Amino acid sequence: MYKQFRQISLKSLLAFLFLVLPFSMVMASGGNTTVDLTSTTYGIIAVIIFIIAYSLVIGEEFLHMRKSKPVLVSAGIIWILVGMAYNSIGEPHAAGIAVKHNIEEYAELLLFLLAAMTYINALEERNVFDALRAWLVSRGYSLKMVFWITGLLAFVISPIADNLTTALLMAAVAMAVGAGNTKFIVLACINIVVAANAGGAFSPFGDITTLMVWQKGIVQFDQFLVLFIPSLVNWLIPAAIMSFSVPKGNPEPIESEVIVKHGAYIMIGLFLFTIVMTVSFHNFLHLPPVLGMMTGLGVLKLFAYYLKIKEAGTPNAESIEDADMKNVVLQIEGQPKNYDIFHILARAEWDTLMFFYGVILCVGGLGTLGYLAMISEMMYTGEGVMGTGITGANIIVGLLSAIVDNIPVMFAVLTMNPDMSLGQWLLVTLTAGVGGSMLSIGSAAGVALMGQARGMYTFFAHMKWSWAIALGYAASIWLHMLINADLMDTAINSAKTMH
Repeated sequence: MYKQFRQISLKSLLAFLFLVLPFSMVMASGGNTTVDLTSTTYGIIAVIIFIIAYSLVIGEEFLHMRKSKPVLVSAGIIWILVGMAYNSIGEPHAAGIAVKHNIEEYAELLLFLLAAMTYINALEERNVFDALRAWLVSRGYSLKMVFWITGLLAFVISPIADNLTTALLMAAVAMAVGAGNTKFIVLACINIVVAANAGGAFSPFGDITTLMVWQKGIVQFDQFLVLFIPSLVNWLIPAAIMSFSVPKGNPEPIESEVIVKHGAYIMIGLFLFTIVMTVSFHNFLHLPPVLGMMTGLGVLKLFAYYLKIKEAGTPNAESIEDADMKNVVLQIEGQPKNYDIFHILARAEWDTLMFFYGVILCVGGLGTLGYLAMISEMMYTGEGVMGTGITGANIIVGLLSAIVDNIPVMFAVLTMNPDMSLGQWLLVTLTAGVGGSMLSIGSAAGVALMGQARGMYTFFAHMKWSWAIALGYAASIWLHMLINADLMDTAINSAKTMH
């Protein structure tokens, strides 16, 4: 299976390479007045390096190598090539200026996600998610009912808690209820991946792609909500089709009781308060969303100070400034340690955060060499790719997201910054968000569940139902263009909203 999967992935990436290189030759010979280094040795090597790195990322499940490692190395190599390329044309400082801009882009994303991940991990430590899972598995629902409930909850929770966390939580429920029933677990996992990705498509907090679009100021927070019905249909159509294949039966309820720890409900309130504050900062004060998230993280850490004092059992927490050192000693001795928010912060998904760094700098480096301008010209100018125009280009972006992952694809589109209406920006946000559902490797949720349900939910098990997911993809696009037709011609003043 690995050999077949690797052949599919490499063929797709090599096809991209052979598509890109001829166009770079044409542009280089076309007398373009802008700096175009795509046909130079540096440019060609940079593309090859990126393709090799991303081949390793796609094969993460089989190679057991964390996805951040190849892209971190490739980012460094690509920017070395960018620096050498600009030195060769007498512009030694251009590369440094460009990479600083990319690092600024990443810094905003890093701090935003770090705050969100810390909140999610803090709620997990307080047993909030375990309590929800225990409640569901103890109800004694039929397999078909569990199929629909986990899908619905994935769709509802992902706009707030992000699609990856939601998918892992709901998959744990499905696996606990359907233990030993591989067919049910496969269908439930596919349903959860599609629902989580669809739910994340109409909220800036639901997916990295929507977050990037919102942080850029292209689409306002409330404007994402017009994607609710297309996103809902994107999940409902494949879910309805797959539900006919869900095995019948009512498994025995699992008796499981989880006690929610002190302060959990206050933390939920603080998280919702942080979201409201973040949106308000951005909408009314025109401040970056990351400022609201980091302020909310500060509030959480103040509440964590209260928990540390309370759980230490002393009024003054025995000199709180020495508590961290004491916690280390207690951990070594195997005793319960005091509550430590920094321990929870350290549990952030650092591989994912480092992966985003590598992807943003890799794509930024290729853009600095001229590739993104070339692709933008090819896709968004005139009739676009194969005469499909802007709409066709945005639909293709979603299809690419299923193969290459939506993060680099959306970052590339944002960097290209094509002149599009609000409706078209919403379309590409929708397609990039839900397009990855068509293959298990197309989204973080799918990749994570392949690891969680190893041996049951696989690449080819998911592909068996790709046709049904594609029907939902097509229906969501059609609905968006029908319901939001008035937005398709609504212009966006990109020059004012983009950095």
